[in-house]
Amino acid sequence: MEKSMLVFDFDKTLIDCDSDNWVVEKLGLIDIFTQLLPTTPWNSLMDRMMMELHSRNYTIQDIADCLKQIPFNPTIISAIKAAHASGCDLRIVSDANVFFIKTILEHYGLMDCFSEIKTNPSYVDDQGRLRILPYHDFNISSHGCTICPPNMCKGAMIEKMRGGSKMKIVYVGDGSPDYCATLKLQKGDIVMPRINFPLWDSIQTNKHLVMANIEEWEEQEDLAAKLLNFIQDKPHPWIPIHCKL
Repeated sequence: MEKSMLVFDFDKTLIDCDSDNWVVEKLGLIDIFTQLLPTTPWNSLMDRMMMELHSRNYTIQDIADCLKQIPFNPTIISAIKAAHASGCDLRIVSDANVFFIKTILEHYGLMDCFSEIKTNPSYVDDQGRLRILPYHDFNISSHGCTICPPNMCKGAMIEKMRGGSKMKIVYVGDGSPDYCATLKLQKGDIVMPRINFPLWDSIQTNKHLVMANIEEWEEQEDLAAKLLNFIQDKPHPWIPIHCKL
């Protein structure tokens, strides 16, 4: 089969939960998180939560250990490894952060499967605090997208990833910013929205704007099976949007 680029959102797509929410809930930050959420951008809020954890004497290792408890569906792990072995170019586009994603992927032995991870940068400062920065510094300028959050435009990321390549893109996601990425896909590409999540809702409302073929999924076992069908080049129901039954 032709070489393809498989681009995945991370939270609620590759893993079946939100990694930010997981850490906030498991490490006891719900009250302060809920208090600040109405007035603080999500990315900035997560940076604030990491500083709060440090003030409560949680270490970087404590945060890593918490992340390693996130379940990773074995069927998805198998599909990722099979896609990598088949020669597909696997990438991640996520509004999580480098530390969270790398910690989880390394724990499950998947880090080497991905050629690129586009997400919010993170680092440990000289006080031992995990700091989370915006991918796009919205304090300096706006990225100009009205769909995506101020710190990241997934549509711009997809355009940059494609460049001048004619490689087919398969995009898998669930959230509203994934709809921005979907609108940058071309005829012959495939978008795989999770049923009853914001990306799926947006596509249902605006099908006439989507050029890519659509293949829906609901549970991760379903997603894994469809990915395996695709990479093995077996007959599969990729239905063009304008011919959708």
